[in-house]
Amino acid sequence: MDAPLNHIFYPASFSELFSVWNRFPAALPYAGGTDINLKNQNMEPVLLCMDKIDDLHSLTRTEQYLDIGAMVKLNSLLRLGKIVPHVLCGCLEKISGIQVRNIATVGGNILGTKGDLSLPLTALDAQYELRTAQSSRWVSSTRFHSSAEETGIKNQELLTRIRLPLRQWDYSVYKKFTGGSFFSDESFVFLANTSKSILSEIRILYKGSTIVRNKDGEAILNGKYLPFHRKTADEFVNNWKEFLKNKLDESDFLKNAILNCIEENIYNLTDN
Repeated sequence: MDAPLNHIFYPASFSELFSVWNRFPAALPYAGGTDINLKNQNMEPVLLCMDKIDDLHSLTRTEQYLDIGAMVKLNSLLRLGKIVPHVLCGCLEKISGIQVRNIATVGGNILGTKGDLSLPLTALDAQYELRTAQSSRWVSSTRFHSSAEETGIKNQELLTRIRLPLRQWDYSVYKKFTGGSFFSDESFVFLANTSKSILSEIRILYKGSTIVRNKDGEAILNGKYLPFHRKTADEFVNNWKEFLKNKLDESDFLKNAILNCIEENIYNLTDN
């Protein structure tokens, strides 16, 4: 069924949204609108504005999780303060300016062209709720953001909720790379937890053309006493050098930038 150009529907419930979507299969769900261009000739003619669906604006905290509706604004999440993991706050603070963050949504960012939040959410083991007219499913952020085509969002499926484990890390770093034509949307996350001066877990991920994690490298440090001996740190850095050497889809400039970040943070945890 055809609809007038740029016709906008304002469904008040999921059932109403999917009913309209069934009538107009080419309709485009519309969130904050910061990543949309109505003058784009490829833009679908029908928009489904989700602003009136209350469930998509909800923020619910339990002892273990924070459930975030996909329409929650970036600044609303940032204003929650210390309950939001430090590395996620660091990412949110670097997304454009305050005016944009006041209208941009969490779900819109995840599905948008830049997807800044995808890296920290993957590092933090977030889960995404994906809903269709008939059912809903949960998928890990790691699986969702993998390069496999079958793991992403499907036709007429809606990202409705993000479930974030409320786990704080002893050492956490988020870095977004900038530098003219050398970088576009690359970023870096470093997480570490300790128990009685022993490294209990470490996670290092970067986002270039894909999100990458070197689990074999992490195993070198897990269970080691802190501060690390210099020899242990050097072994870890050399493992990453070899790992990055095989990542042919990334530029040498990006590989060097990633390695510099790894060296800086590992040697911060090393005895001199």
